[in-house]
Amino acid sequence: MNRAASIFILSSAALAAASGGLRAQQANMTFFVTSAGPGKGADLGGLAGADQICQRLAQSAGAGNHTWYAYLSTQAADGQPAVNARDRIGHGPWQNAKGVVIAKDVDGLHGNNNATKQTALTEKGDVVNGRGDTPNKHDALTGTQPDGRAFPPGDDKTCHNWTSSTQGTAIVGHIDRQGLRDDDASKSWNSSHPSRGPDGGCSQADLRSTGGDGLFYCFAADQ
Repeated sequence: MNRAASIFILSSAALAAASGGLRAQQANMTFFVTSAGPGKGADLGGLAGADQICQRLAQSAGAGNHTWYAYLSTQAADGQPAVNARDRIGHGPWQNAKGVVIAKDVDGLHGNNNATKQTALTEKGDVVNGRGDTPNKHDALTGTQPDGRAFPPGDDKTCHNWTSSTQGTAIVGHIDRQGLRDDDASKSWNSSHPSRGPDGGCSQADLRSTGGDGLFYCFAADQ
């Protein structure tokens, strides 16, 4: 066997081992950022639709053995009570596709957690484009206050509880923990600012215009 062939075989084996290692870590993944949204802005099909997206993406990454829920709050409306994002994601701990722990429990997640641009990875183990990247996709839909609880009824901060791409606005967090200023809101992973744009704030074009792409957080709720 010549030297070139040996190098090729060794390189292929190394790539296969690395790929296998990542897949094994992904199987134990309990947190991720969606690699893509449904393409309809903040219309996710409600909480049920968002949860289905989380489950489908987790399944594609080999982590479908968990029950996955989206980190989203809804506001009280039409006789239905509010839902707090923090109450739907289990107890923790949660780790990303590479085995890095994001938070040990719900209080830690809403305190000094380990979510950064380098750790808030997609289900594929990829870093999400942030501030300074093209295109910037660092806005994560949450509709929640910093403590993970829903906003009171009134001003729509969830795009009609994640069913509209034409009405309302959505509160977003910054996946990379960076913004235009050096303040708590700019560094917030879950409650940075409301969406906005020429269509009102909930369309795909609106979300992209301010550094988003309809992405959101998913957690294994059976932790």
